[in-house]
Amino acid sequence: MERLPENLERKLVKLAHALIDQRRARLLIAPAQDQPGFWFGAGNLVRHPRDRSLLLIGRFRDAGDSRCGLGQGTRGRELAIFRSTDEGQSFTKVCSWDKSDLYCASAVLSIEGSALRLSRGRVEVLVATEKVHPYPRGLTSFQKPGTGVWSIDTFAAPSLEALAPQEQLRPLLHSQDPSYLHLKDPNLSPGFAAGEWLLLYCAHPFSWTSSTAGYALLGGEGPIATHHDFFPRGPAWDVAACRITCRLPLPRAGAFAKLPRISLYFYDGAECLRPLEAHRYAVDRPRGYSCEELGGLAYGFDQGFPRLHRLSQLTPLFVSPEGSRSNRYVSVLAEDEGGLWAIWQRSVASGAQPLFLHHLKPEKIRALLT
Repeated sequence: MERLPENLERKLVKLAHALIDQRRARLLIAPAQDQPGFWFGAGNLVRHPRDRSLLLIGRFRDAGDSRCGLGQGTRGRELAIFRSTDEGQSFTKVCSWDKSDLYCASAVLSIEGSALRLSRGRVEVLVATEKVHPYPRGLTSFQKPGTGVWSIDTFAAPSLEALAPQEQLRPLLHSQDPSYLHLKDPNLSPGFAAGEWLLLYCAHPFSWTSSTAGYALLGGEGPIATHHDFFPRGPAWDVAACRITCRLPLPRAGAFAKLPRISLYFYDGAECLRPLEAHRYAVDRPRGYSCEELGGLAYGFDQGFPRLHRLSQLTPLFVSPEGSRSNRYVSVLAEDEGGLWAIWQRSVASGAQPLFLHHLKPEKIRALLT
């Protein structure tokens, strides 16, 4: 099957809108200050296999300008893990690390996206950081003073309490290709073959003129295969940036119960990298730009990966009802019993970007897919 019929694609969109529900979602974790440039999010939610608590990872970002290094603000300053023992009603910080804790061969300038993976007897953290590092030879004049290069590292331990990045941190994914020099914002899901994991991330060129979606297949010893640009940027609202933040294997229910396995892919997009002044007669719409992206959706048959199909071709599907309208870093946890937990970072009236949470029950999901 090349693509789903339109009626089934509409069901996928309805499910996604019910999950990323701006009216029913609640603010979960606020950034350090309630003003523009302050965020919390860019992580994921997992269920602890033993005590059944919910664990959440994300980064606190303070105001700053990525084009100026640390000259105009702290930027990504803390990676933190929170735990909930009351089914998501409240979360308590249980681990945190600052930039100096995440030193890996070079000093860290900023922290961005992260991912948490749990299995019995192992806790693993993936984290993207900007490190002090020169651009490749011949391109050093393009590197702005005080800036570095983004890459993805990992550290692991038998338990949360034993995590110690100062001792365990090691490089996982980095690039010297100028077209895809900066690699960041990792997210993980089980791969398509036994023992494999699918790592999705985004890449930027040396010139910071675009953002692409990449993937790596991880085996026991690290990346098996990588592709820095497998989901082309779109034709309109996501023409400048396209960053997949979550893969959700679709529940096998209703009209999808007997179809080949399908996954949803939530992604962030932007029309431009920096805000543009709109024409006075232009349609008033959120355009999305760097750090203020909007949300989109795609799907694909697992057996046909990496081929994906956009469900947000001309306009975004997810925008905040307030502030800059930015809505980004969607991540979804699928429970064994069929429920779905979604978290995402979005703009509020002040311009800050807190983390929001919404839970969708199994019976609602079955109804939407039937």
